[in-house]
Amino acid sequence: MSTIDPVMTAVLANRIDGVVREMTTTLLRAGRSAVINSARDFSCAICTGDNQLLACAEGLPIHIFGSHMQSRTMVERHPDLAEGDAYLHNDPYTGNTHPADHTFLVPVFFEGEHLFTAVAKAHQADIGNSIPTTYHAAARDVYEEGSLIFPAVRIQRGYKMIDDIVAMCRSRIRVPNQWYGDFLAGLGAARTAERRLQELCAKYGKAIVKTFIKDWLNYSEQRMIEALRKMPKATLKNSARHDPFEPLLPDGIPINIEVEIDPAQAKIFVDLRDNIPNLDCGLNESEACTVSAVMAGIFNALPSDIPRNAGSFRRIELELKDGAVVGRPAFPHSCSVATTNVADRLVNCAGAVFAQLGEGYGLAEGGVGMGGSSSVISGKDHRYNDEPYVNQLILTNNGGPASPLADGWVTYGLPVVSGLMYRDSIEIDELKHPIEFAYMRLVAGSGGAGKMRGAPGSETAFRPKEHSVTVIYPRDGEKYPAKGVQGGQDGLCGEGWHISANGQQTRLANVAHVEIRKNEVLRTFDCSGGGYGDPLARDPRRVLRDVLEGWETVERAGDVYGVVLNGRVEDESLAVDAEATARRRLAAHTS
Repeated sequence: MSTIDPVMTAVLANRIDGVVREMTTTLLRAGRSAVINSARDFSCAICTGDNQLLACAEGLPIHIFGSHMQSRTMVERHPDLAEGDAYLHNDPYTGNTHPADHTFLVPVFFEGEHLFTAVAKAHQADIGNSIPTTYHAAARDVYEEGSLIFPAVRIQRGYKMIDDIVAMCRSRIRVPNQWYGDFLAGLGAARTAERRLQELCAKYGKAIVKTFIKDWLNYSEQRMIEALRKMPKATLKNSARHDPFEPLLPDGIPINIEVEIDPAQAKIFVDLRDNIPNLDCGLNESEACTVSAVMAGIFNALPSDIPRNAGSFRRIELELKDGAVVGRPAFPHSCSVATTNVADRLVNCAGAVFAQLGEGYGLAEGGVGMGGSSSVISGKDHRYNDEPYVNQLILTNNGGPASPLADGWVTYGLPVVSGLMYRDSIEIDELKHPIEFAYMRLVAGSGGAGKMRGAPGSETAFRPKEHSVTVIYPRDGEKYPAKGVQGGQDGLCGEGWHISANGQQTRLANVAHVEIRKNEVLRTFDCSGGGYGDPLARDPRRVLRDVLEGWETVERAGDVYGVVLNGRVEDESLAVDAEATARRRLAAHTS
Protein backbone atom coordinates (compact mmCIF):
# COMPACT_ATOMS: atom_id res chain seq x y z
CA MET A 1 0.00 0.00 0.00
CA SER A 2 1.45 3.37 -1.06
CA THR A 3 2.15 6.04 1.53
CA ILE A 4 0.64 9.48 1.01
CA ASP A 5 3.12 12.34 0.98
CA PRO A 6 1.21 14.74 3.27
CA VAL A 7 3.19 17.84 2.32
CA MET A 8 2.93 17.39 -1.44
CA THR A 9 -0.73 16.40 -1.15
CA ALA A 10 -1.54 19.53 0.87
CA VAL A 11 0.42 21.77 -1.51
CA LEU A 12 -1.22 20.42 -4.65
CA ALA A 13 -4.71 20.32 -3.10
CA ASN A 14 -4.41 24.02 -2.32
CA ARG A 15 -2.95 24.77 -5.74
CA ILE A 16 -5.89 23.03 -7.41
CA ASP A 17 -8.34 24.90 -5.19
CA GLY A 18 -6.52 28.08 -6.18
CA VAL A 19 -7.13 27.29 -9.83
CA VAL A 20 -10.86 26.91 -9.15
CA ARG A 21 -10.90 30.23 -7.29
CA GLU A 22 -9.15 31.93 -10.20
CA MET A 23 -11.79 30.50 -12.53
CA THR A 24 -14.41 31.94 -10.19
CA THR A 25 -12.82 35.39 -10.18
CA THR A 26 -12.52 35.36 -13.97
CA LEU A 27 -16.20 34.54 -14.46
CA LEU A 28 -17.34 37.01 -11.81
CA ARG A 29 -15.38 39.90 -13.31
CA ALA A 30 -15.98 39.09 -16.97
CA GLY A 31 -19.67 38.14 -16.83
CA ARG A 32 -22.02 40.68 -18.37
CA SER A 33 -25.39 39.91 -16.76
CA ALA A 34 -26.19 40.84 -13.17
CA VAL A 35 -27.13 37.26 -12.31
CA ILE A 36 -23.45 36.43 -12.87
CA ASN A 37 -21.41 39.54 -12.05
CA SER A 38 -23.52 40.71 -9.12
CA ALA A 39 -25.24 37.62 -7.70
CA ARG A 40 -22.55 35.06 -8.61
CA ASP A 41 -25.07 32.44 -9.71
CA PHE A 42 -22.35 30.26 -11.17
CA SER A 43 -19.86 27.62 -10.10
CA CYS A 44 -16.51 26.26 -11.20
CA ALA A 45 -14.98 22.85 -10.68
CA ILE A 46 -12.24 20.54 -11.88
CA CYS A 47 -12.85 16.90 -12.75
CA THR A 48 -10.26 14.24 -13.48
CA GLY A 49 -9.74 12.81 -16.94
CA ASP A 50 -11.65 9.71 -15.84
CA ASN A 51 -14.62 11.84 -14.73
CA GLN A 52 -14.28 12.13 -10.96
CA LEU A 53 -14.98 15.40 -9.16
CA LEU A 54 -11.61 16.58 -7.87
CA ALA A 55 -12.13 20.15 -6.60
CA CYS A 56 -14.98 22.64 -6.35
CA ALA A 57 -13.76 25.28 -3.84
CA GLU A 58 -16.59 27.82 -3.44
CA GLY A 59 -19.00 26.30 -5.99
CA LEU A 60 -22.72 26.22 -5.24
CA PRO A 61 -23.67 22.74 -3.98
CA ILE A 62 -26.52 22.33 -6.48
CA HIS A 63 -24.17 23.11 -9.37
CA ILE A 64 -21.00 21.22 -8.75
CA PHE A 65 -21.67 17.89 -7.03
CA GLY A 66 -22.83 16.48 -10.38
CA SER A 67 -20.05 17.99 -12.53
CA HIS A 68 -18.58 14.57 -13.26
CA MET A 69 -21.82 13.53 -14.99
CA GLN A 70 -21.31 16.27 -17.56
CA SER A 71 -17.64 15.51 -18.16
CA ARG A 72 -18.63 11.85 -18.63
CA THR A 73 -21.18 12.83 -21.27
CA MET A 74 -18.52 14.88 -23.06
CA VAL A 75 -16.12 11.94 -23.09
CA GLU A 76 -18.74 9.43 -24.21
CA ARG A 77 -20.09 11.63 -27.00
CA HIS A 78 -16.70 12.69 -28.35
CA PRO A 79 -14.15 9.88 -28.66
CA ASP A 80 -11.97 12.29 -30.67
CA LEU A 81 -11.35 14.71 -27.78
CA ALA A 82 -8.33 16.87 -28.46
CA GLU A 83 -6.44 19.77 -26.99
CA GLY A 84 -8.10 23.03 -27.97
CA ASP A 85 -11.63 21.62 -27.73
CA ALA A 86 -14.40 23.23 -25.71
CA TYR A 87 -17.98 22.04 -25.19
CA LEU A 88 -21.33 23.55 -24.20
CA HIS A 89 -23.64 21.39 -22.08
CA ASN A 90 -27.03 22.27 -20.60
CA ASP A 91 -28.96 19.03 -21.14
CA PRO A 92 -30.73 17.92 -17.91
CA TYR A 93 -31.19 14.39 -19.27
CA THR A 94 -27.45 13.73 -19.68
CA GLY A 95 -25.94 15.18 -16.52
CA ASN A 96 -26.71 18.91 -16.34
CA THR A 97 -28.80 20.58 -13.65
CA HIS A 98 -31.37 22.47 -15.74
CA PRO A 99 -31.29 24.16 -19.15
CA ALA A 100 -30.65 27.63 -17.69
CA ASP A 101 -27.21 26.53 -16.50
CA HIS A 102 -24.85 26.73 -19.47
CA THR A 103 -21.80 24.64 -18.66
CA PHE A 104 -18.47 25.09 -20.43
CA LEU A 105 -16.28 21.99 -20.50
CA VAL A 106 -12.63 22.12 -21.54
CA PRO A 107 -10.61 18.88 -21.62
CA VAL A 108 -7.12 19.62 -20.31
CA PHE A 109 -4.28 17.69 -21.95
CA PHE A 110 -0.68 17.39 -20.85
CA GLU A 111 1.90 15.44 -22.85
CA GLY A 112 -0.92 14.09 -24.95
CA GLU A 113 -2.99 12.71 -22.05
CA HIS A 114 -6.41 13.95 -20.95
CA LEU A 115 -5.71 14.58 -17.26
CA PHE A 116 -8.48 17.02 -16.24
CA THR A 117 -11.70 18.63 -17.37
CA ALA A 118 -12.31 22.26 -16.43
CA VAL A 119 -15.99 22.94 -15.67
CA ALA A 120 -17.53 26.43 -15.57
CA LYS A 121 -21.31 26.52 -15.07
CA ALA A 122 -23.24 29.80 -15.18
CA HIS A 123 -26.96 30.51 -14.86
CA GLN A 124 -28.09 32.55 -17.84
CA ALA A 125 -30.38 35.57 -17.84
CA ASP A 126 -32.26 34.14 -20.84
CA ILE A 127 -32.04 30.85 -22.74
CA GLY A 128 -34.78 31.29 -25.34
CA ASN A 129 -37.65 29.95 -23.24
CA SER A 130 -41.21 30.38 -24.50
CA ILE A 131 -41.71 33.04 -21.80
CA PRO A 132 -39.09 35.51 -20.52
CA THR A 133 -37.80 33.47 -17.60
CA THR A 134 -35.34 30.67 -17.05
CA TYR A 135 -37.74 29.14 -14.49
CA HIS A 136 -40.86 27.94 -16.32
CA ALA A 137 -42.74 26.08 -13.58
CA ALA A 138 -45.88 25.60 -15.70
CA ALA A 139 -44.11 24.07 -18.71
CA ARG A 140 -45.86 20.79 -19.49
CA ASP A 141 -42.74 19.41 -21.18
CA VAL A 142 -39.39 20.48 -22.58
CA TYR A 143 -41.07 21.62 -25.78
CA GLU A 144 -43.36 24.08 -24.03
CA GLU A 145 -40.40 25.16 -21.93
CA GLY A 146 -38.75 26.17 -25.18
CA SER A 147 -35.08 26.40 -24.24
CA LEU A 148 -32.25 25.52 -26.57
CA ILE A 149 -30.65 22.25 -25.42
CA PHE A 150 -26.96 21.48 -25.98
CA PRO A 151 -25.92 17.94 -24.95
CA ALA A 152 -22.15 18.51 -24.73
CA VAL A 153 -21.83 20.04 -28.21
CA ARG A 154 -18.44 21.19 -29.43
CA ILE A 155 -18.08 24.98 -29.51
CA GLN A 156 -14.33 25.20 -30.18
CA ARG A 157 -11.91 23.04 -32.12
CA GLY A 158 -8.22 23.82 -32.09
CA TYR A 159 -9.02 26.89 -29.97
CA LYS A 160 -11.16 28.31 -32.81
CA MET A 161 -14.85 29.12 -32.29
CA ILE A 162 -17.52 27.10 -34.07
CA ASP A 163 -19.65 30.04 -35.05
CA ASP A 164 -22.76 28.03 -35.96
CA ILE A 165 -23.49 27.32 -32.28
CA VAL A 166 -23.03 30.97 -31.38
CA ALA A 167 -25.33 31.98 -34.25
CA MET A 168 -28.04 29.60 -33.02
CA CYS A 169 -28.01 31.18 -29.59
CA ARG A 170 -27.82 34.77 -30.80
CA SER A 171 -30.81 34.21 -33.07
CA ARG A 172 -33.00 32.77 -30.32
CA ILE A 173 -32.00 34.41 -27.01
CA ARG A 174 -33.78 37.66 -26.14
CA VAL A 175 -30.62 39.51 -25.05
CA PRO A 176 -28.01 38.14 -27.50
CA ASN A 177 -25.22 40.59 -26.72
CA GLN A 178 -25.58 40.08 -22.99
CA TRP A 179 -25.65 36.31 -23.47
CA TYR A 180 -22.56 36.39 -25.69
CA GLY A 181 -20.66 38.32 -23.04
CA ASP A 182 -21.56 35.66 -20.48
CA PHE A 183 -20.69 32.93 -23.00
CA LEU A 184 -17.18 34.34 -23.45
CA ALA A 185 -16.81 34.76 -19.67
CA GLY A 186 -17.66 31.11 -19.02
CA LEU A 187 -15.37 29.92 -21.76
CA GLY A 188 -12.63 32.21 -20.49
CA ALA A 189 -12.92 30.79 -16.99
CA ALA A 190 -12.49 27.24 -18.30
CA ARG A 191 -9.53 28.25 -20.47
CA THR A 192 -7.94 29.95 -17.44
CA ALA A 193 -8.06 26.61 -15.63
CA GLU A 194 -6.54 24.87 -18.64
CA ARG A 195 -3.50 27.17 -18.61
CA ARG A 196 -2.99 26.91 -14.85
CA LEU A 197 -3.34 23.13 -14.78
CA GLN A 198 -0.86 22.72 -17.61
CA GLU A 199 1.56 25.01 -15.74
CA LEU A 200 1.06 22.87 -12.63
CA CYS A 201 1.83 19.69 -14.53
CA ALA A 202 4.90 21.27 -16.13
CA LYS A 203 6.24 22.30 -12.71
CA TYR A 204 5.68 19.06 -10.80
CA GLY A 205 5.59 16.48 -13.58
CA LYS A 206 2.78 14.25 -14.75
CA ALA A 207 3.69 11.33 -12.50
CA ILE A 208 3.52 13.41 -9.31
CA VAL A 209 0.25 15.04 -10.36
CA LYS A 210 -1.36 11.67 -11.13
CA THR A 211 -0.17 10.32 -7.78
CA PHE A 212 -1.64 13.38 -6.08
CA ILE A 213 -5.05 12.80 -7.68
CA LYS A 214 -5.16 9.24 -6.36
CA ASP A 215 -3.84 10.19 -2.92
CA TRP A 216 -6.14 13.20 -2.50
CA LEU A 217 -9.28 11.24 -3.31
CA ASN A 218 -8.18 8.38 -1.04
CA TYR A 219 -7.42 10.82 1.78
CA SER A 220 -10.84 12.45 1.35
CA GLU A 221 -12.48 9.04 1.54
CA GLN A 222 -10.55 8.23 4.71
CA ARG A 223 -11.73 11.47 6.34
CA MET A 224 -15.29 10.49 5.50
CA ILE A 225 -14.77 7.00 6.92
CA GLU A 226 -13.54 8.45 10.21
CA ALA A 227 -16.56 10.74 10.50
CA LEU A 228 -19.09 8.00 9.74
CA ARG A 229 -17.58 5.53 12.20
CA LYS A 230 -18.30 8.01 15.00
CA MET A 231 -22.01 8.10 14.18
CA PRO A 232 -24.66 5.77 15.63
CA LYS A 233 -26.12 3.00 13.50
CA ALA A 234 -29.61 4.04 12.44
CA THR A 235 -32.24 3.95 9.74
CA LEU A 236 -33.98 7.30 9.44
CA LYS A 237 -36.90 8.52 7.37
CA ASN A 238 -37.95 12.05 6.56
CA SER A 239 -40.53 13.70 4.36
CA ALA A 240 -41.44 17.12 3.05
CA ARG A 241 -43.98 18.65 0.72
CA HIS A 242 -43.68 21.31 -1.93
CA ASP A 243 -46.51 23.85 -1.92
CA PRO A 244 -49.61 23.32 -4.08
CA PHE A 245 -49.40 24.88 -7.53
CA GLU A 246 -52.89 25.55 -8.86
CA PRO A 247 -54.36 24.10 -10.98
CA LEU A 248 -51.57 21.64 -11.86
CA LEU A 249 -50.68 20.42 -8.35
CA PRO A 250 -53.56 21.05 -5.93
CA ASP A 251 -51.93 18.81 -3.28
CA GLY A 252 -48.34 19.90 -3.84
CA ILE A 253 -45.45 17.46 -4.26
CA PRO A 254 -44.63 14.91 -1.54
CA ILE A 255 -40.93 14.15 -1.04
CA ASN A 256 -39.60 11.11 0.80
CA ILE A 257 -36.13 10.02 1.82
CA GLU A 258 -34.74 7.09 3.78
CA VAL A 259 -31.20 7.22 5.16
CA GLU A 260 -29.31 4.28 6.62
CA ILE A 261 -26.14 5.01 8.59
CA ASP A 262 -23.83 2.02 8.87
CA PRO A 263 -20.76 2.94 10.95
CA ALA A 264 -19.30 -0.56 10.62
CA GLN A 265 -19.13 -0.21 6.84
CA ALA A 266 -18.56 3.55 7.19
CA LYS A 267 -21.29 4.18 4.66
CA ILE A 268 -24.52 6.11 4.23
CA PHE A 269 -27.21 4.54 2.08
CA VAL A 270 -29.89 6.86 0.70
CA ASP A 271 -33.11 5.47 -0.78
CA LEU A 272 -35.17 7.92 -2.86
CA ARG A 273 -37.33 5.38 -4.68
CA ASP A 274 -40.44 6.20 -2.65
CA ASN A 275 -41.27 9.26 -4.72
CA ILE A 276 -43.99 9.98 -7.26
CA PRO A 277 -43.59 9.79 -11.06
CA ASN A 278 -42.61 12.76 -13.18
CA LEU A 279 -45.17 15.53 -13.39
CA ASP A 280 -46.36 17.55 -16.38
CA CYS A 281 -44.71 20.74 -15.16
CA GLY A 282 -41.25 22.24 -14.78
CA LEU A 283 -40.67 21.14 -11.16
CA ASN A 284 -39.08 17.76 -11.92
CA GLU A 285 -35.56 17.11 -10.64
CA SER A 286 -32.75 16.22 -12.99
CA GLU A 287 -30.48 13.40 -11.84
CA ALA A 288 -27.67 15.91 -11.23
CA CYS A 289 -29.91 18.04 -9.01
CA THR A 290 -31.22 15.02 -7.11
CA VAL A 291 -27.71 13.83 -6.35
CA SER A 292 -26.37 17.31 -5.58
CA ALA A 293 -29.27 18.20 -3.25
CA VAL A 294 -28.89 15.00 -1.24
CA MET A 295 -25.12 15.41 -1.02
CA ALA A 296 -25.53 19.03 0.09
CA GLY A 297 -27.94 18.05 2.86
CA ILE A 298 -25.71 15.25 4.11
CA PHE A 299 -22.54 17.33 4.09
CA ASN A 300 -24.37 20.13 5.92
CA ALA A 301 -24.83 17.65 8.76
CA LEU A 302 -21.24 16.33 8.77
CA PRO A 303 -17.98 17.96 9.95
CA SER A 304 -17.24 20.91 7.71
CA ASP A 305 -13.59 20.02 7.06
CA ILE A 306 -14.30 16.86 5.05
CA PRO A 307 -13.28 17.54 1.42
CA ARG A 308 -16.19 17.56 -1.02
CA ASN A 309 -15.05 15.41 -3.91
CA ALA A 310 -15.33 11.97 -5.47
CA GLY A 311 -13.31 10.42 -2.66
CA SER A 312 -15.70 11.33 0.14
CA PHE A 313 -18.65 10.64 -2.18
CA ARG A 314 -17.58 6.97 -2.37
CA ARG A 315 -19.04 6.43 1.11
CA ILE A 316 -22.55 7.54 0.07
CA GLU A 317 -24.71 5.25 -2.04
CA LEU A 318 -27.92 6.52 -3.62
CA GLU A 319 -30.82 4.52 -5.00
CA LEU A 320 -32.87 6.48 -7.52
CA LYS A 321 -35.97 5.69 -9.54
CA ASP A 322 -36.27 6.36 -13.24
CA GLY A 323 -39.07 8.65 -14.33
CA ALA A 324 -39.62 10.22 -10.89
CA VAL A 325 -39.96 13.80 -9.68
CA VAL A 326 -37.05 13.04 -7.36
CA GLY A 327 -34.77 10.71 -9.31
CA ARG A 328 -33.92 10.44 -12.99
CA PRO A 329 -36.25 12.38 -15.28
CA ALA A 330 -37.95 10.76 -18.26
CA PHE A 331 -37.71 12.77 -21.46
CA PRO A 332 -39.51 15.05 -22.36
CA HIS A 333 -40.62 16.05 -18.84
CA SER A 334 -39.41 19.54 -18.02
CA CYS A 335 -36.69 20.15 -15.43
CA SER A 336 -36.85 23.93 -15.82
CA VAL A 337 -36.95 24.63 -12.05
CA ALA A 338 -34.80 21.67 -11.00
CA THR A 339 -32.15 23.72 -9.19
CA THR A 340 -34.56 25.19 -6.61
CA ASN A 341 -38.02 24.36 -5.18
CA VAL A 342 -38.07 20.54 -4.93
CA ALA A 343 -34.27 20.56 -4.67
CA ASP A 344 -34.48 22.98 -1.72
CA ARG A 345 -36.92 20.67 0.04
CA LEU A 346 -34.62 17.73 -0.65
CA VAL A 347 -31.58 19.52 0.84
CA ASN A 348 -33.66 20.27 3.94
CA CYS A 349 -34.91 16.69 4.18
CA ALA A 350 -31.43 15.21 3.90
CA GLY A 351 -29.90 17.55 6.47
CA ALA A 352 -32.71 17.60 9.02
CA VAL A 353 -33.11 13.81 9.05
CA PHE A 354 -29.91 13.54 11.11
CA ALA A 355 -31.52 15.59 13.90
CA GLN A 356 -33.54 12.45 14.65
CA LEU A 357 -30.34 11.01 16.12
CA GLY A 358 -30.64 13.42 19.05
CA GLU A 359 -29.20 16.65 20.40
CA GLY A 360 -26.08 17.71 18.54
CA TYR A 361 -26.88 16.05 15.23
CA GLY A 362 -28.31 17.45 12.01
CA LEU A 363 -29.76 20.90 11.57
CA ALA A 364 -33.12 22.59 11.07
CA GLU A 365 -34.62 23.42 7.70
CA GLY A 366 -33.60 26.56 5.86
CA GLY A 367 -36.05 29.01 4.33
CA VAL A 368 -37.19 28.04 0.84
CA GLY A 369 -38.73 29.78 -2.12
CA MET A 370 -37.62 32.10 -4.89
CA GLY A 371 -40.18 34.87 -4.59
CA GLY A 372 -40.32 38.40 -5.91
CA SER A 373 -36.85 39.27 -4.65
CA SER A 374 -35.45 36.47 -6.84
CA SER A 375 -37.75 37.03 -9.79
CA VAL A 376 -36.84 37.22 -13.44
CA ILE A 377 -37.70 40.69 -14.68
CA SER A 378 -38.04 41.85 -18.27
CA GLY A 379 -39.30 44.76 -20.29
CA LYS A 380 -38.03 47.80 -22.21
CA ASP A 381 -35.46 50.22 -20.84
CA HIS A 382 -36.51 53.84 -21.49
CA ARG A 383 -32.97 55.00 -20.77
CA TYR A 384 -31.59 53.14 -23.82
CA ASN A 385 -34.11 53.75 -26.60
CA ASP A 386 -36.50 51.13 -25.21
CA GLU A 387 -33.94 48.37 -25.64
CA PRO A 388 -35.29 45.05 -24.27
CA TYR A 389 -33.77 43.57 -21.12
CA VAL A 390 -34.09 40.28 -19.23
CA ASN A 391 -32.35 39.45 -15.98
CA GLN A 392 -32.83 37.69 -12.68
CA LEU A 393 -32.74 39.55 -9.41
CA ILE A 394 -30.95 37.78 -6.58
CA LEU A 395 -32.02 39.80 -3.56
CA THR A 396 -33.52 36.86 -1.70
CA ASN A 397 -32.82 36.67 1.99
CA ASN A 398 -34.49 33.47 3.07
CA GLY A 399 -33.37 32.80 6.61
CA GLY A 400 -30.83 30.08 7.21
CA PRO A 401 -31.43 27.06 9.45
CA ALA A 402 -30.29 26.85 13.04
CA SER A 403 -27.76 24.15 13.87
CA PRO A 404 -26.71 22.62 17.21
CA LEU A 405 -23.89 25.18 17.42
CA ALA A 406 -25.07 28.33 15.69
CA ASP A 407 -28.00 30.55 14.81
CA GLY A 408 -29.19 30.63 11.22
CA TRP A 409 -27.17 32.51 8.64
CA VAL A 410 -28.88 35.77 7.63
CA THR A 411 -27.56 35.75 4.03
CA TYR A 412 -28.34 32.07 3.51
CA GLY A 413 -30.39 32.62 0.36
CA LEU A 414 -31.63 29.11 -0.48
CA PRO A 415 -30.81 25.60 0.76
CA VAL A 416 -29.33 24.72 -2.65
CA VAL A 417 -26.73 27.49 -2.39
CA SER A 418 -26.24 27.53 1.40
CA GLY A 419 -25.06 31.13 1.59
CA LEU A 420 -22.45 30.82 -1.18
CA MET A 421 -24.17 33.11 -3.67
CA TYR A 422 -23.83 36.86 -3.47
CA ARG A 423 -26.81 39.08 -2.86
CA ASP A 424 -27.31 41.74 -5.49
CA SER A 425 -26.44 45.30 -4.64
CA ILE A 426 -29.65 47.31 -4.82
CA GLU A 427 -27.71 50.26 -6.21
CA ILE A 428 -26.20 48.15 -9.01
CA ASP A 429 -29.59 46.66 -9.86
CA GLU A 430 -31.05 50.14 -10.12
CA LEU A 431 -28.23 51.11 -12.48
CA LYS A 432 -28.58 48.01 -14.63
CA HIS A 433 -32.39 47.93 -14.79
CA PRO A 434 -35.12 50.60 -15.02
CA ILE A 435 -36.50 49.85 -11.55
CA GLU A 436 -36.17 51.42 -8.13
CA PHE A 437 -36.45 49.94 -4.66
CA ALA A 438 -38.66 51.31 -1.92
CA TYR A 439 -36.92 49.25 0.77
CA MET A 440 -35.26 45.99 1.72
CA ARG A 441 -35.38 45.09 5.41
CA LEU A 442 -35.16 42.20 7.82
CA VAL A 443 -38.36 41.38 9.71
CA ALA A 444 -37.76 41.19 13.46
CA GLY A 445 -39.18 38.13 15.20
CA SER A 446 -39.69 36.12 12.02
CA GLY A 447 -37.00 33.47 12.53
CA GLY A 448 -37.90 30.06 13.93
CA ALA A 449 -37.33 30.19 17.69
CA GLY A 450 -35.06 27.68 19.37
CA LYS A 451 -32.10 27.10 21.61
CA MET A 452 -30.40 28.18 18.41
CA ARG A 453 -32.51 30.56 16.36
CA GLY A 454 -33.38 30.35 12.69
CA ALA A 455 -32.48 33.47 10.73
CA PRO A 456 -35.26 35.97 10.01
CA GLY A 457 -36.79 36.55 6.61
CA SER A 458 -36.75 39.84 4.78
CA GLU A 459 -39.20 42.11 3.01
CA THR A 460 -38.47 43.83 -0.30
CA ALA A 461 -40.44 46.25 -2.49
CA PHE A 462 -39.62 47.66 -5.93
CA ARG A 463 -41.37 49.53 -8.75
CA PRO A 464 -40.74 50.37 -12.43
CA LYS A 465 -39.29 53.77 -13.26
CA GLU A 466 -41.17 54.19 -16.55
CA HIS A 467 -42.34 51.23 -18.66
CA SER A 468 -44.11 48.28 -17.09
CA VAL A 469 -41.99 45.35 -15.86
CA THR A 470 -42.90 41.69 -16.33
CA VAL A 471 -42.14 39.75 -13.14
CA ILE A 472 -42.03 35.94 -13.09
CA TYR A 473 -41.14 33.73 -10.14
CA PRO A 474 -41.81 30.12 -8.99
CA ARG A 475 -42.04 30.55 -5.22
CA ASP A 476 -42.34 27.65 -2.79
CA GLY A 477 -42.75 28.03 0.98
CA GLU A 478 -46.07 29.90 1.11
CA LYS A 479 -47.95 27.01 2.71
CA TYR A 480 -45.33 24.68 4.15
CA PRO A 481 -42.64 26.52 6.19
CA ALA A 482 -39.07 25.57 6.99
CA LYS A 483 -39.39 23.15 9.89
CA GLY A 484 -37.62 23.37 13.22
CA VAL A 485 -36.07 20.29 14.85
CA GLN A 486 -35.36 19.04 18.38
CA GLY A 487 -38.14 21.27 19.74
CA GLY A 488 -37.26 24.29 17.61
CA GLN A 489 -40.10 26.23 16.02
CA ASP A 490 -40.85 26.49 12.32
CA GLY A 491 -39.95 29.56 10.31
CA LEU A 492 -42.52 31.84 8.71
CA CYS A 493 -43.92 31.29 5.23
CA GLY A 494 -43.29 33.66 2.33
CA GLU A 495 -45.82 35.93 0.62
CA GLY A 496 -46.06 38.28 -2.34
CA TRP A 497 -48.32 41.23 -3.20
CA HIS A 498 -49.06 43.44 -6.18
CA ILE A 499 -49.75 46.96 -4.92
CA SER A 500 -51.70 49.19 -7.32
CA ALA A 501 -51.11 52.91 -7.83
CA ASN A 502 -53.91 53.70 -5.36
CA GLY A 503 -52.40 51.44 -2.70
CA GLN A 504 -54.70 48.41 -3.09
CA GLN A 505 -52.85 45.18 -2.27
CA THR A 506 -53.53 41.96 -4.19
CA ARG A 507 -52.03 38.71 -2.90
CA LEU A 508 -50.11 36.97 -5.70
CA ALA A 509 -50.15 33.27 -6.45
CA ASN A 510 -47.06 31.40 -5.29
CA VAL A 511 -46.09 30.84 -8.95
CA ALA A 512 -46.55 34.35 -10.31
CA HIS A 513 -46.45 35.95 -13.75
CA VAL A 514 -47.50 39.56 -13.34
CA GLU A 515 -47.05 42.92 -15.03
CA ILE A 516 -46.13 45.81 -12.72
CA ARG A 517 -46.89 49.21 -14.24
CA LYS A 518 -45.47 52.61 -13.42
CA ASN A 519 -46.44 53.74 -9.89
CA GLU A 520 -47.27 50.14 -8.94
CA VAL A 521 -45.17 48.09 -6.52
CA LEU A 522 -44.21 44.45 -6.09
CA ARG A 523 -43.78 43.61 -2.40
CA THR A 524 -42.46 40.28 -1.19
CA PHE A 525 -41.60 38.57 2.09
CA ASP A 526 -39.02 35.79 2.06
CA CYS A 527 -39.21 32.72 4.30
CA SER A 528 -37.29 32.42 7.54
CA GLY A 529 -35.30 29.47 8.86
CA GLY A 530 -36.35 26.87 11.41
CA GLY A 531 -35.02 26.75 14.98
CA TYR A 532 -32.96 24.04 16.67
CA GLY A 533 -33.81 22.95 20.23
CA ASP A 534 -36.21 24.21 22.89
CA PRO A 535 -36.54 28.04 22.85
CA LEU A 536 -36.75 27.98 26.66
CA ALA A 537 -33.19 26.60 26.71
CA ARG A 538 -31.74 29.58 24.85
CA ASP A 539 -29.20 31.57 26.85
CA PRO A 540 -31.04 34.67 28.13
CA ARG A 541 -28.01 36.78 27.23
CA ARG A 542 -28.44 35.71 23.59
CA VAL A 543 -32.11 36.65 23.73
CA LEU A 544 -31.20 40.07 25.11
CA ARG A 545 -28.69 40.62 22.34
CA ASP A 546 -31.26 39.47 19.73
CA VAL A 547 -33.68 42.13 20.92
CA LEU A 548 -31.05 44.87 21.03
CA GLU A 549 -29.84 43.96 17.54
CA GLY A 550 -33.35 43.82 16.09
CA TRP A 551 -33.44 40.08 15.38
CA GLU A 552 -36.18 39.53 17.96
CA THR A 553 -38.92 41.56 19.63
CA VAL A 554 -39.43 42.23 23.33
CA GLU A 555 -42.78 40.44 23.11
CA ARG A 556 -41.31 37.25 21.68
CA ALA A 557 -38.49 37.35 24.23
CA GLY A 558 -41.09 36.86 26.94
CA ASP A 559 -43.81 34.86 25.19
CA VAL A 560 -41.59 32.44 23.24
CA TYR A 561 -38.24 32.37 25.05
CA GLY A 562 -39.53 33.00 28.58
CA VAL A 563 -37.00 35.80 29.14
CA VAL A 564 -38.12 38.77 31.24
CA LEU A 565 -36.47 42.02 30.18
CA ASN A 566 -36.45 45.31 32.07
CA GLY A 567 -35.49 48.70 30.70
CA ARG A 568 -35.69 50.23 27.23
CA VAL A 569 -34.38 49.24 23.82
CA GLU A 570 -34.01 52.85 22.75
CA ASP A 571 -31.35 53.81 25.29
CA GLU A 572 -29.91 50.26 25.53
CA SER A 573 -30.80 50.06 29.20
CA LEU A 574 -32.58 46.77 28.49
CA ALA A 575 -31.40 43.99 30.81
CA VAL A 576 -32.35 40.44 31.78
CA ASP A 577 -34.26 39.97 35.04
CA ALA A 578 -32.63 36.65 35.94
CA GLU A 579 -34.94 35.70 38.82
CA ALA A 580 -38.14 36.55 36.93
CA THR A 581 -36.84 34.67 33.91
CA ALA A 582 -36.15 31.55 35.95
CA ARG A 583 -39.65 31.65 37.41
CA ARG A 584 -41.28 32.20 34.04
CA ARG A 585 -39.38 29.36 32.39
CA LEU A 586 -40.14 27.00 35.29
CA ALA A 587 -43.82 27.84 34.98
CA ALA A 588 -43.71 27.25 31.20
CA HIS A 589 -42.07 23.85 31.67
CA THR A 590 -44.57 22.72 34.30
CA SER A 591 -47.70 24.04 32.57
